[in-house]
Amino acid sequence: MAKPVTLVTFVLPSTLGHWGSGATEVRVFAVADSDEGPPTLGAALHTLRRTHPMLEKRLCDEYGGIRRHISMFVCGENARRLGGLECALPPGAEVYVLPAL
Repeated sequence: MAKPVTLVTFVLPSTLGHWGSGATEVRVFAVADSDEGPPTLGAALHTLRRTHPMLEKRLCDEYGGIRRHISMFVCGENARRLGGLECALPPGAEVYVLPAL
């Protein structure tokens, strides 16, 4: 059986667009870790690491977690409250990235 896959759109502020090839939206595919589980924010960030490594370094710390000064909102909800990197992503998820001011 195939692992679930979903297209994820990272919506970036203009301050981070430079690291995303100048785009304010970056789309990647998130692949679930197992045949039964949904794709997660961690899976989407893993794909982002391969496609936009400089952007991923601005969003994640050296341990692979979301940097403290970065907030990510999955479909309008703070990802930290939804489980952080284990946050399940619905099909066509939008992840808004907001750096601290």
